[in-house]
Amino acid sequence: MKQLEEEFGMDRAIEIGTDDEDDEAERVCHDNEDDNESDITGLSHVPSHDFMDPDIAPSWPQSYRQSMDMYTSVTPSVSFIKGSSFLLQSEKRSQAPDIESSLSKHLLSATNSDIDIVPTSIPPLKMSSVSVFGASISELPMPQQCSYSQSLLNATNALCGIGILSTPFALKEGGWIGILLLFLFGIIACYTGILLKRCLESSSQLQTYPDIGQAAFGLGGRICIAIILYIELYSSCVEFLIMMSDNLSATFPNAQVDIAGIHLDAYQTCAIVATLVILPTVWLRNLSLLSYVSICGVLTLALVVMCLVWVGVVSDIGFNPSGKALNFSHLPITIGIYSFCYGGHSVFPNIYSSMEDPSRFPSVLAISFAISGLLYAGVAVLGFLMFGEATDPQFTLNLPTKLIASKIAGWAVVVAPLTKFGLSMTPVALALEELLPPDQLASHTAPILIRTSLVVSTLIVALTVPYFGSMMALIGSLLIMLMSLVLPCACYMRIESGRLTNFQITICSIVMGVGICCAAIGTYSAVASMGT
Repeated sequence: MKQLEEEFGMDRAIEIGTDDEDDEAERVCHDNEDDNESDITGLSHVPSHDFMDPDIAPSWPQSYRQSMDMYTSVTPSVSFIKGSSFLLQSEKRSQAPDIESSLSKHLLSATNSDIDIVPTSIPPLKMSSVSVFGASISELPMPQQCSYSQSLLNATNALCGIGILSTPFALKEGGWIGILLLFLFGIIACYTGILLKRCLESSSQLQTYPDIGQAAFGLGGRICIAIILYIELYSSCVEFLIMMSDNLSATFPNAQVDIAGIHLDAYQTCAIVATLVILPTVWLRNLSLLSYVSICGVLTLALVVMCLVWVGVVSDIGFNPSGKALNFSHLPITIGIYSFCYGGHSVFPNIYSSMEDPSRFPSVLAISFAISGLLYAGVAVLGFLMFGEATDPQFTLNLPTKLIASKIAGWAVVVAPLTKFGLSMTPVALALEELLPPDQLASHTAPILIRTSLVVSTLIVALTVPYFGSMMALIGSLLIMLMSLVLPCACYMRIESGRLTNFQITICSIVMGVGICCAAIGTYSAVASMGT
């Protein structure tokens, strides 16, 4: 039981060598719970899979929970939601050492008896004085409980991303009937999100997607899912860099440089400049500010959409119906882009675990998917009506450069990745830092080298494959299909084995089959489009 709690308590936030203290802290938290907690934990059933094996501890990645909680810690700064502010949240973080000191006093008298399962809705408190990158646990936002409105905003923020820039291009590629796939994928992805919730409910020790993978398929499942999630985050950073470089080179088309006989065109120059600007955000020890600023991502997208509508109304472009009803030859690209739009499953378990009332999670999913789906469809229709067959993979590149609204939209999509890049790359960096020898974790050199190498590698990929639309289709087909359609069903069927009806098994099997077929066809088409 002791090693089990080490593995499936709250993911130990980038802490090394403090397992015993963590166990004792969990016991203190458990002792302070109400007596009715035993009734709650008695309702959960824990399937007997490999994750119960006491020989498996600790498990990589341990930093996943806290690093992904950055995506669910952005809303408290919005005063109209809960009346809190950045200053108040900073004050709460400054009180963390006092909490740790209080816990240390209790640890002296803590018993060594095993504890029961801690409910998911009340995650155990974790504190440590030792952490990666020579920093305290304040490098990442403190886990906190979120209200319904905060959770809804978190889920919407996770779904409404840069995919909106390519939905008009996806409509052009697949035709008007193809837009039905956008709504179909939204419905399926919402359903698989609910399946993840059911997996989490099978044991209160499960709090993240890798936890679910280990509960279903053992340690190998945990590692596989974690690797796919980190590749997805890394690929998103590549997309951010391509997006910035495309829009900057469109704004400064003459930004060409010749260095030592090497000619750099506008795109290459802007990509290098963008990388140098982004790099310091990845070095930050405290990402709280970035996590707060990143909530502006939804506002930025809203601003870009308003600029698109404004250009269509006031300029000579107007709205002109055109295009094919259905284009089978390019439909796989459309499938990849539309699936990319619903790539929020990596943070859904974190949103569920952070909710004050987890029972309302399905309605959070339904509303957030409805909002994002309507927004994606609206932009797809407006953009394609405006630009027709000339629609670029980013509709901001189609906007007339002389209009003020076009300049605002162009700079908005350049500035937005400055916060998103650091938040997306940090979980990848922390996971790699966990693999370092303990003596290297106390210094700044190794972590800085890792993070710098990751950023430079994204630059190399962005220069080698500078195709925003094709890269998005590849990510959507290969990674999002696996994480959003295939793996939720596979994990659910494995964890709930023997308790599912034939109808549930059939539905999950169909969703898995659709996901695998779309992943194979879409991946092939996306790779082929990069060579043309």
